[in-house]
Amino acid sequence: MATGIYTELVGRGRPRFAILPGLFGRGRNWTGVAHSLADQGYPTVLFDLPNHGRSAWTETFSYPELADQVAEEIELRLGSAARLILVGHSLGGKVAMLTALRHSPLVAALGVVDIAPAVSDQVGSFAPLVSAMRSLDLTTLESRTQADQLLSTQVRDDASRGLLLQNLRRRGGWHWQLNLQLLGDSLEEISDWPDPGPVSYPGPTLWITGERSRYCRPEHLPVMQRLFPAVEQVIVPGAGHWVHADAPDAVTSALVRLATLSET
Repeated sequence: MATGIYTELVGRGRPRFAILPGLFGRGRNWTGVAHSLADQGYPTVLFDLPNHGRSAWTETFSYPELADQVAEEIELRLGSAARLILVGHSLGGKVAMLTALRHSPLVAALGVVDIAPAVSDQVGSFAPLVSAMRSLDLTTLESRTQADQLLSTQVRDDASRGLLLQNLRRRGGWHWQLNLQLLGDSLEEISDWPDPGPVSYPGPTLWITGERSRYCRPEHLPVMQRLFPAVEQVIVPGAGHWVHADAPDAVTSALVRLATLSET
């Protein structure tokens, strides 16, 4: 039975990595890293999480449900012995952590990119972005360039506008490809971290964090170590929250090392 999750394989053969993007993102945001991994012999499957990109929408937001959907998709495509290296950024990182905790036999190793198993107050910074997107009158919109100009009055950062505009599609009229209503109304739930219970994931885990990011702090390390006893932190110099965009080579190198750890 289909899960409604859109995936795309980069490289040939049985995938070794699966990557889950962050809030408002899509798998294609990780295409550069995925191609670098594929070039080194690691085919990679990119996920559009539910309510994002080409994946189906849901009526509610729930991290455990997302983790279970990802696990179901992995089993559907690769079987119960998938043993993927699961990587997630931000929102996708929380989903990846829960997937490893709830479905550990599917996960050979875990990469958590700039997020912690804790409440992420920084998600509140997405509220102005949601407001800007909702303020755009799609019925009178003439072009993506015009959308960029209109959004620039509220969203001055070019990279942030680019993230938003990648979700704007024109098919029988302009529309947001992501589930803006649900995601915008669920920012508090998205910032949260559900109690996973008395469980842990014993496999190799890299906690890849940006030096300039505020999402991961020293006080989060003990929690990471409790849930993921084999965790190692990799701090990427000069990188912010969007580590894979700021330092793709460093992220790729860390993931290749994670693949090596998963084979020992």
